[in-house]
Amino acid sequence: MTPHSILAVSDFSPRGNNALDRAALLCAEHGATLKLVYLAYPGEAPPADAATRLAHHALQLGQRHGLRARAVSRPAFTVDDLLPEVHGADLVVWGTAPVNNLRSFFMGQPVDQLLRTARRPVLVVRREAEHAYRSLIVAVDFTQASRGLIELGFALNKSAQMELFHSVSTVNEGKLRYAEVSDRAIKAYRSECRRYAQDRMFWLTDSYDTRRNRVLSAVGHGDVARQTVVQQQNSGAELIVVGRHPSSRLSDLFFEATANRRHFR
Repeated sequence: MTPHSILAVSDFSPRGNNALDRAALLCAEHGATLKLVYLAYPGEAPPADAATRLAHHALQLGQRHGLRARAVSRPAFTVDDLLPEVHGADLVVWGTAPVNNLRSFFMGQPVDQLLRTARRPVLVVRREAEHAYRSLIVAVDFTQASRGLIELGFALNKSAQMELFHSVSTVNEGKLRYAEVSDRAIKAYRSECRRYAQDRMFWLTDSYDTRRNRVLSAVGHGDVARQTVVQQQNSGAELIVVGRHPSSRLSDLFFEATANRRHFR
């Protein structure tokens, strides 16, 4: 899962510049090629010198990091315009300012639209890229897809400290309360769910035996997006790695709720 080609999406905002720097760091670390593309703000024309500015960024980053970098001369106006470049990349690094209009209220941010169609890992960048990721948290659900997320985390930086986190859902507890099940039975159910999660977490971490000194684990209880962010704040992890099912609106809400937190980068 090591990226060999990285696409950086920017709108020349501070977040966009941070995304370009992060993408360049990753390319330098993995020997990957870098491609830059400009995404225009919805409803607005791009700057007249957008292509020139992007090419200048590519030249600077290539010289600074000693990598192959080039800019896409034609700006993108929609997420659909990005897809041909996205499908040719192993990793997309996203950096655009939030869109606040009626369309985004109903359809979500452009990055949400990309996640529904890209079928590629998307790294959402907010903060300055001062160094390689040193610590990250991976939200796992114990399916086979969780292994892919862990491998992706290791691919970003093999020496980073990794923490696997799972939050036990309270959805079924609400159903039991609605059915007037006793508090004692609900507590027993909660304990059983936590025991199961801890057993599965041990199975997951144990499978990475050779790197166990860098793989931590934790189990929480409650809303998965909220608890993942709380865990990230407690651990100080610099990156949250999450997955989404292509047909699940619940996973859309999970990503949106997590990505909208200020610590996600």
